[in-house]
Amino acid sequence: MLSRSSFTSLVVGVFAVYVAHTCWVMYGIVYTRPCPAAAAGEEEGGGGGGAGCVWPYLARRPKLQLSVYTTTRSNIGAESNVDLVLNVEDFDIESKFERTVNVSVPKKTRNNGTLYAYIFLHHAGILPWRDTKQVHIVSPLTTYMVPKPEEINLLTGESAMQQIEAEKQTNALDEPISHWRSRLTLNVMVEDFVFDGSSLPADVHRYMKMVQLGKTVHYLPILFIDQLSNRVKDLMVINRSTTELPLTVSYDKISLGKLRFWIHMQDAVYSLQQFGFSEKDADEVKGIFVDTNLYFLALTFFVAAFHLLFDFLAFKNDISFWKKKRSMIGMSTKAVLWRCFSTVVIFLFLLDEQTSLLVLIPAGIGAVIELWKVKKALKMTIKWQGLRPKIQFGTYNDSEKKTEEYDTQAMKYLSYLLYPLCIGGAGYSLLNVKYKSWYSWLINSFVNGVYAFGFLFMLPQLFVNYKMKSVAHLPWKAFTYKAFNTFIDDIFAFIITMPTSHRLACFRDDVVFLVYLYQRWLYPVDKSRVNEYGESYEEKPRKKAHRE
Repeated sequence: MLSRSSFTSLVVGVFAVYVAHTCWVMYGIVYTRPCPAAAAGEEEGGGGGGAGCVWPYLARRPKLQLSVYTTTRSNIGAESNVDLVLNVEDFDIESKFERTVNVSVPKKTRNNGTLYAYIFLHHAGILPWRDTKQVHIVSPLTTYMVPKPEEINLLTGESAMQQIEAEKQTNALDEPISHWRSRLTLNVMVEDFVFDGSSLPADVHRYMKMVQLGKTVHYLPILFIDQLSNRVKDLMVINRSTTELPLTVSYDKISLGKLRFWIHMQDAVYSLQQFGFSEKDADEVKGIFVDTNLYFLALTFFVAAFHLLFDFLAFKNDISFWKKKRSMIGMSTKAVLWRCFSTVVIFLFLLDEQTSLLVLIPAGIGAVIELWKVKKALKMTIKWQGLRPKIQFGTYNDSEKKTEEYDTQAMKYLSYLLYPLCIGGAGYSLLNVKYKSWYSWLINSFVNGVYAFGFLFMLPQLFVNYKMKSVAHLPWKAFTYKAFNTFIDDIFAFIITMPTSHRLACFRDDVVFLVYLYQRWLYPVDKSRVNEYGESYEEKPRKKAHRE
């Protein structure tokens, strides 16, 4: 069997290989090998003909026109049953623009139907249906989602629920309804890049349309719709009384490297949805790409990989520490209970807020581990009498009782400050904030207390350390890995969408850990004191003298 150090080294080695492989894959995405003939200096239509090369049609600088149509049909073959909503006659592929137009909403769409946008890039002055060198792409302007539950004042019952219910008398509350996508983001790849026809990138190939001009093959302008910019926050519910809705059409040029990267990211988000991620979960991932600078995003990927590594090592060392724990000397039992309570409450709060699975899954795993720690801290044993469980608690020795005395003393002082603040905050929110239900208010009140004053419950452990003048009983390996993750969480707090209270709690943990570090420096390890496994180095049995 592998030793612990060997297993950790193996994990770190696998992690290093994974990071190196990821960097190589990313390099392969953003860098595309040009056609060798073109790279050697052969010109389009020259003597060598650039054999095997696929040349850009945009290099001929044609006059183009951009047209955006809407229709309820997913396939159109002629000009019938379409509405022209935007027409840019002198379209400059180098110029960025954004325009807002009003789109007529057909009755079929208002009755929970779908509306499509057909975007054509064609020669100026020619209808797209008559232009053999036009390119087009289709995108739905609607999507289906379960509407967010209405929030009300629990005491007065004030809300607009009556109007909503009047429109949806026949609809179930959990039935997905049609929502309007208010943004349409277009891109055209503007680089005069010459592809190698024998090794076209598969990701770009599906967006390419080839034409034969003389002896050379050209690819028409690559038109791309940025689906990552379609965010849940921009969606609008389509009511039956709605006849027009605004649509913001924005355009910007895009490089080949960014285009390929964006295609892969869109495919990744689509794969998440195929694996059961909801529209909201996928939206959180979209926000990481859209709302973040590309270079900062690369740094985020690199840091996120380390976050996963430190998460694994922290869980491993924390579980190993508590698995061997036989004594609670120097450990605050109430701090363990509080961490368990707060972790479970935070998990229920994130679940109630329908937070991204990126945040929810780690919170759920942490809650299970904290429940297991409570069982160890209270020395609980569960015996089954038939189908009825019987819970028994172990006894504490004198040293553990002394620790419990310090723990109780610290909690007594904290209760004078903590309880009035939590009760006052819950009462204030009940009077002034709207909630979906009484359960939602209860969970929010608990979690606000946890986030705002929860760090105070970490103070009993600091008080116990102060009284015992020792920190040797703490799981410092797990603490170290968690500290690294705490600072990484500070970065993610600005990137991943999460409740504001959860974001502020990330910075609160930094302060607490700095105090632990100060105590680590203040109370150096004394081998005569009890270590984290309830043992003292001086209590180890001495070896018997060897008899001659």
